[in-house]
Amino acid sequence: RAGLTLNQYIARTFGWMFVGLMITFALAAVLAYTGGVIALFSIPGIQYILLIAEVAVVMIMSTGVQKRSVGVTRMLFALYSAINGLVFSFYFVVFEVVNLIAIFALTALFFGAFAIYGRFTRTDLSRLRPLLVGGLIFLVIAGLLSMFINFSAMERTICMVGIVVFLCFTAYDVQKIKANYEYFYGNEAILQKASIFSALQLYLDFINLFLYLLRFLGRSSRS
Repeated sequence: RAGLTLNQYIARTFGWMFVGLMITFALAAVLAYTGGVIALFSIPGIQYILLIAEVAVVMIMSTGVQKRSVGVTRMLFALYSAINGLVFSFYFVVFEVVNLIAIFALTALFFGAFAIYGRFTRTDLSRLRPLLVGGLIFLVIAGLLSMFINFSAMERTICMVGIVVFLCFTAYDVQKIKANYEYFYGNEAILQKASIFSALQLYLDFINLFLYLLRFLGRSSRS
């Protein structure tokens, strides 16, 4: 509703992010415990198929926002969360569940602290964007090079950079929710779609933070 207060709008956005996380982790757990993950990853090139599918859904969500209905936008977000659930089923096999739960809780603690900062700080976090984009480019390049070069000596450093980058992105994206609310207030459809897109950004912040914490602490967590 266009009459939502800022706090209600933020709560709705976080609600959608939570729905996405639950779809991802529930589907991953089901595949792991039913053995479906083995059948899934026995498909030749499945990791590349899933990667392409994820990128395609995000690109579709990022374009044509004006023409797309709120329902379709929500469905695309749920679809992305489900595809990510297929990917995450692998982690339920590699890591013990108790360690995944512990790192999920740690992620939620860090994520929540920086989300609160982003909500209430009066500092303009948009000034951080060039640094955050630079950090993201560094992580992408490091990830691509790691497929050809052994970066094990730099693993912890790369993980620390990833943790810092996505913690800062969390605060930045929460502050951006406030900006979207003020800019689109009065346009119900756009406001709802902006909420879903913001939920996707927060979802990605949480997931990436979780993965870098998992890699950072994962040496003692592997089963």
